[in-house]
Amino acid sequence: MSTETITTDRNMRKERIGVVTSNSMTKSIVVAVERKEKHVKYGKFVKKTSKFMAHDEADTCNVGDTVRIMETRPLSKSKCWRLVEVVERAK
Repeated sequence: MSTETITTDRNMRKERIGVVTSNSMTKSIVVAVERKEKHVKYGKFVKKTSKFMAHDEADTCNVGDTVRIMETRPLSKSKCWRLVEVVERAK
């Protein structure tokens, strides 16, 4: 496998931006990612939220922080995302 294929595989990983809803666990955070979907029948845009558990190695995030997470290999039963950066700190 050449280095070109490895870097392109890495670039295919999903990234999401969301808000930290919980940091009570050690080295783990829960991130809520919000999206808008159009209702099939009525056409109104409805907010939908997905929660992801992410690995926070340095334990730096607090509740309310806006963060970017990236998909990774499974780290535990429910954790397959990792923290990339803190976009904005909570006020």
